Amino acid sequence: MNEDQLEDLDIDFVPEVVEHIEFAIGDHVVYPHHGAGQVIRKELKDILGENREYLTVKILHNDMTVMVPTCNAHRAGLRRVIDEETVQKVLGVLRADCSDMPKNWNRRFKHNRDKIKTGDIYELAEVVRNLAVREAEKGLSTGEKQMFTRAKKILASELMYALEMSEDDAETHLDDLLAESANRQVAV
Repeated sequence: MNEDQLEDLDIDFVPEVVEHIEFAIGDHVVYPHHGAGQVIRKELKDILGENREYLTVKILHNDMTVMVPTCNAHRAGLRRVIDEETVQKVLGVLRADCSDMPKNWNRRFKHNRDKIKTGDIYELAEVVRNLAVREAEKGLSTGEKQMFTRAKKILASELMYALEMSEDDAETHLDDLLAESANRQVAV
């Protein structure tokens, strides 16, 4: 099918553009499922006869080290830590009202897990906020408590770098925001 035929179909066709980000040693980055860390090494590795460059990322909050092929870093969701403007928007999400969630805990768990998997900081903040409000209102299931703890750690790890705080200060700051938001919403 050529371009003229695509135009005839009246479909907006926009090819997916994947931004290639160059990372350097010392950069603060976020690996979506694990949290924020720092690039500590770039090295060539021979894996199955193929020479590739890998980034080694040290995830601070859980003392984990992750190796990511540089050419696939964008596919893995590796990105830079958010800037000041984005921090303000994330804090706005944390202060906003709780969004609708499925009533059934299984569906709610899957719904929240899918949001976390996106790697989107706003989705993560929404999940953290909603679970904080839910915990204050009705309590959480064991699985949701674990998800809440993990999601808060991931979010706090990024805020730590973005706000240039210690890990403990970032967690305390996040807990204070969540308590304020949950108390306001439960009181309504």
